[in-house]
Amino acid sequence: MTSLLIILFILSFLAFSISAICGGGAGLMLIPVLGQLLSVSQVPAALSIGTFSSSASRLLVFRKNIRWSIVTYFVPAALPAVWLGALLLKYVNPAYLEIVLGVFLVSNLFFLVRKQQTSGKEQKPTVFKLFSIGFLAGFLSGLTGAVGLLFNRFYLRYGLTKEEIVATRAANEIVLHLFKIVLYGLFGLISTKVILIGLVVAVSAILSSIAMKWVLPRLSEVSFRKIGYSAMVLSGVVMLLQSGQDLFSEKQPVADKSFMAYDQKLRMQQSNLELEFTYDEGFELEKVIPFDELSPQQQQMVKNRFPHADKITIEAVYGIHRKKSFEAYCFQNNRLVDKIDFT
Repeated sequence: MTSLLIILFILSFLAFSISAICGGGAGLMLIPVLGQLLSVSQVPAALSIGTFSSSASRLLVFRKNIRWSIVTYFVPAALPAVWLGALLLKYVNPAYLEIVLGVFLVSNLFFLVRKQQTSGKEQKPTVFKLFSIGFLAGFLSGLTGAVGLLFNRFYLRYGLTKEEIVATRAANEIVLHLFKIVLYGLFGLISTKVILIGLVVAVSAILSSIAMKWVLPRLSEVSFRKIGYSAMVLSGVVMLLQSGQDLFSEKQPVADKSFMAYDQKLRMQQSNLELEFTYDEGFELEKVIPFDELSPQQQQMVKNRFPHADKITIEAVYGIHRKKSFEAYCFQNNRLVDKIDFT
């Protein structure tokens, strides 16, 4: 346990340091390690404590560099758009969306290979553009889970300095991180162990922010931009490969549109905790979990219900005013054919 916490601390420090420059991706490095210490359903809560601390510490360290003229319009437009994105997730095939986003990210290769020049000319965004970018960021976040890298170009081309980008991006994200932590607490996902591990991540994130205050002034504007564009291009290539594989694996159409929606949502949830709102149940958190997290009795019940399944996917459902429940999805020939709810 102690050795894993040390590894977690080191990786967290590196991840948050890199993400300060690249515009995101800290969770990709930390999730596997957190998975060794916590159950799958508790990982997002611990990670959110760290990401909130990272944003808060960056705000404190670089508070003089925040572009409030951007934050004032970006955040209010992004928050309501998250719900629209989450709603459309039931009707849009994520693979097609990932292809569009992947092409957009790879298009940044032009900015990577061209000669980078710094300019003292500042481009002031219009209010309409700020609202539009904020709304689009929230919408895509609700639809895909996380899109920090997508908006690197927005920050890089707006005439902001390195420090202003780090500070403004943190100010735009901190409200969402705090919102998630509150929800995780209401859903009973934050335990003493989660807090302990989250604090380890938080301390490393804070130290990373302090280190960035020393590193960023020594990193040229050109190098900073090249790292940011490189991260976008690499992310786009990976996204195109993954979405292409998903589309290629689709052998035949699904007749039942409700099953198609479940199939799309499950593919998106393989790496994301989903927040859902329904009129009858209110807010719920849903997360795909390993089959062995069920009790032996629950496992046997599911096996009896789906004796001929090629694959069974289990989803944990957390609600504020309801007991934790589960949903089991039965797949045959790579297609969703049945679903049950149980406690």
